[in-house]
Amino acid sequence: MRMTGMPFIILGGLMEGLFTLPVKITPKWSWENIWGAGSLCALILVPGPLLLITVPHFQNVYAAAPSAAILWAILFGAGWGLGGIFFGLGVSALGLSLGTSLIMGLVAIGGSVVPLLLQHRDQLFGKSGAALLSGIGIMILGLALCARAGSLKTATGASSKTGSFSPAFSLGLFYCIAAGLLSALVNFALIFGAPIANPAIAQGLDAATANNAVWALVFAANYLVNLGYCFYLGFRKQTLVKFFLPGTGSYWILAMVMGLLWAGGIVVYGRGASMEGIYGPVFGFPIMLIASILTGNFTGAILAEWRGAPARAKRTMQWSVAIMIVAIVTLGCSNYWIP
Repeated sequence: MRMTGMPFIILGGLMEGLFTLPVKITPKWSWENIWGAGSLCALILVPGPLLLITVPHFQNVYAAAPSAAILWAILFGAGWGLGGIFFGLGVSALGLSLGTSLIMGLVAIGGSVVPLLLQHRDQLFGKSGAALLSGIGIMILGLALCARAGSLKTATGASSKTGSFSPAFSLGLFYCIAAGLLSALVNFALIFGAPIANPAIAQGLDAATANNAVWALVFAANYLVNLGYCFYLGFRKQTLVKFFLPGTGSYWILAMVMGLLWAGGIVVYGRGASMEGIYGPVFGFPIMLIASILTGNFTGAILAEWRGAPARAKRTMQWSVAIMIVAIVTLGCSNYWIP
């Protein structure tokens, strides 16, 4: 396999593992402030410039594209946006290392299952299907250990004795599960929105660049959903005034960084995967997820998220990350073995 795109794939994973960091370092803002500001910056800085810079005459591209493909891209992009809301809530509740690991682990399942079921269903009972089912089983074990590590980390008296999750941890776990499942909708957006790129390809653009016409719609729908929810929440909780608190000017710079990392990581990964040829997404997607999980855990360690946690919790988390990496590689093989 050519390695020209691998640095972009890894960089995309690093960006996806880091984009939620501003949530943890903007203490004067509430969650809806930083998540809304990051969504606004992503909306302004990515979809429009992406079209203007890379897709000439994009108006003609959309005019020639099937209406159904445009509608599906927008609808599934909005569903992905709902997953983004739960992503932010999950990371805010459980921390970068635990939240990112749980969510990306679930995304790995969706990212492997969806393409196989939609495009290669006949392979479900062959070598590829066996790898898929094995990978899912390993991933479930890794996710269960990850959840157990979080439970041990946050356990207090009664919950530690009974082995049950605390109410706060249970809510954070729900957020992460919802985020992981809904994030798979981005695959549907790209699959059902693919015909949008055809007019751009007919104009002479390569397939990777032409897909930016799809990405722009998906990103716009995603970040509009996130932005709308955050500003609704800020209005209801009366936290919009926090945008104007003294000493928060630098928070807007962090929001810009967040927006660029959030959307830019996907674009960078997609570019790298396309540079690797037909098997780029097969190898690239697992590597991107592994980079995201490792980055989230490394950042969580720097932020001392596990300081004071029992040694048993730390060991369990380390085992869960190792098992999830094995699962992601196995899931990647399920696509590689498709004839």
